[in-house]
Amino acid sequence: MTARRTARLVSIDVLRAVAIVLMTLVHFVENLAGSYDIESGPFIGANRYWWMPTGFAAPLFTFLSGVSYRLWVDAQVARARDDEEISKITVRRGLFLILFGLLFNVLVWMPEDIFNWDILTLVGTAMLALDVVRRTPPVVSAVACGLLIALAPTLRAVADYRAFWQAGFYDYDFTFGDVLLGYLATGYFPVFPWLAMPLAGFLAAPLIYGPRDDRGRATAAATGGLLVAAAVAVMAARPFVPARLVTHDRLWAMFPPTTAYVLGSIGGAILLALLLHRMLDARSDRPGPLLHIAGAMSRHSLTLYILHHVAHVWPLWLAGFVTAGDPDALWQVATPASTAIAWAVAFLLLVAWLAARMDRPGAPSAESLLRWLCEP
Repeated sequence: MTARRTARLVSIDVLRAVAIVLMTLVHFVENLAGSYDIESGPFIGANRYWWMPTGFAAPLFTFLSGVSYRLWVDAQVARARDDEEISKITVRRGLFLILFGLLFNVLVWMPEDIFNWDILTLVGTAMLALDVVRRTPPVVSAVACGLLIALAPTLRAVADYRAFWQAGFYDYDFTFGDVLLGYLATGYFPVFPWLAMPLAGFLAAPLIYGPRDDRGRATAAATGGLLVAAAVAVMAARPFVPARLVTHDRLWAMFPPTTAYVLGSIGGAILLALLLHRMLDARSDRPGPLLHIAGAMSRHSLTLYILHHVAHVWPLWLAGFVTAGDPDALWQVATPASTAIAWAVAFLLLVAWLAARMDRPGAPSAESLLRWLCEP
């Protein structure tokens, strides 16, 4: 998406900045304090703190990746850019994000976790898929979204999802079968059902952000409301689901992404995008300082995603190795949750300032590298 288009749609910047804040808070607490003062038991994580906003950031990120791509494509078509050139840029972006995501896993989570299928590899896969979707009738893409969501529980059951999460986190054998299953169904962000999030964003974008059309807005609002209602219905129907298809004890969960969670997250993202678009984008000619910060953080979300991991995971590994000879020694037990939150807030204040600096011409960032490699 161009800077001009992004600046006009302040609501997208705000949504992405909110996702960054939520992600940072949850990850700092999860990795530094998730099992603090817990003597035994498997991975607990930030879910043990009922007041933590777990499970909201990733759906927003992935939904907005589809929204942003749709707006970018529409802008390129309006400028009469060649369709083949659009495809080349899209495919390069997708491959860059997949390879970058694998490298990120090696450098941050250590080599044995290279194929944990985190969110960067998902968004890279989404770019490749969206290059096909943009040429596909919307009804076909909507059916594809439905199949991604509907087939996910069956695939998890067939793949024995629980066997990959016995320690409370994703653990796989370094075999082709396990790696493929992780990519499709059992990893952190597998294709089934997570690819439905960016596809839904792509489909919803023209209804939410297109030319002023009350019918389009009404369709988006109705769709969002129906998806939220469907999530509630799925949770109500849980007692009647065959036990072999149940891969999680909770009705609403991110790992694995339960059907209610996916439907509710997509519906909620659509409704929230509609609300903020109406509230903010018509008044974006003179944004205040908070909106400027949100814009800078949104434009550099890839960089901030990397930095927020490096800022707390690398010190965690180093401290564990120095104090106990084991990089994992302090994982989730390094600090109380209150301290982890304080560090997260301090980090966010720092990167809010840093993101504004990265907006300057020639400033290095992951986004500038992506543009240099992927765009002519």
